[in-house]
Amino acid sequence: MRALLFDQPAGDTSTTRVGEVATPQPGAGEVAIDVRAAGVNFIDVMARRGDAGYATGWPFVPGLEVAGTVRALGAGVSWPAVGTPVAAFTATGGLAEVAVVRSELVVEIPAGVSFEQAAVAPGTLTTAALLLGPTGRLRAGDSVLVHSAAGGVGQALASLARLYGARLVLGTVGGAERAAAAEKAGYDAVVVRGDGIVDRVRELTGGRGVDLILDPQGTDWIETDLELVAAGGRIVLFGNAGGAPLASLPAAGRLFGGNAAIGGFSIRGYAAKAPWMVAEALTEVLQRLSRGELQVEPTVVDGLEHAAEAQQALAEGRGEGKYVVRV
Repeated sequence: MRALLFDQPAGDTSTTRVGEVATPQPGAGEVAIDVRAAGVNFIDVMARRGDAGYATGWPFVPGLEVAGTVRALGAGVSWPAVGTPVAAFTATGGLAEVAVVRSELVVEIPAGVSFEQAAVAPGTLTTAALLLGPTGRLRAGDSVLVHSAAGGVGQALASLARLYGARLVLGTVGGAERAAAAEKAGYDAVVVRGDGIVDRVRELTGGRGVDLILDPQGTDWIETDLELVAAGGRIVLFGNAGGAPLASLPAAGRLFGGNAAIGGFSIRGYAAKAPWMVAEALTEVLQRLSRGELQVEPTVVDGLEHAAEAQQALAEGRGEGKYVVRV
């Protein structure tokens, strides 16, 4: 079968290619899927850079979310039937013609949802649901601030935060040219990260601060987050977009004094230790798509050959919204 391959770590597309690899077969408790569409995510870039813990070896097949039809069932798996349209969180190996995944992470696609729409759900929309729900514990009436608001997860968070009852949804972006995409996603206000961000967010919150801050920038903005978080608020770190070494977290005294909490998020961690939570969140967002409560408009690129271009757009901060590869 054909798959996207990273031959060795690189900061660009120079070691990325499409090649032939052995077609994977499902083992016990696994499902093989004929991939029709696969999501492109920033985690692909982190794996390609060689960030610790992402690529399991070289050459490496990236891709953490797919939509397609069931090809085969492994031992001990009786559902879903061969041919059923499904979406799945794959963690790795999704940018290929065939993907194999644990059966607990496979969910049937409801009527009215296309493969391209469904490919956004296992990683991007499910990440947003888990960030706002079990990790961030968003309460009705809370305010939310999301860094990197113009990206795929950032745009998904704007929509879901509203559905979960957020009172005020704020976003930050790295440059003014990205503000329009975030505003279109539904943020009440979008602030360019830099000087003046603290004063602007305080103004927008009436001096109260933000109840929930969702930050994919590693620890680069943790000091600013602590200035912005409201008493009793939560800060959730869910990525390391810049790739710089992570700094130590603030001393406990800072958290005591601010009545603030800092937590971490990894969807791969949920998949490994609590796969039922990933499946529940994936089922929820697919149903919301089917009912029209969520709308997704991914940028669809045809063919695995174009996946590297989409990954590089994310790496350079040029990407807006969500990229999906039609396999």
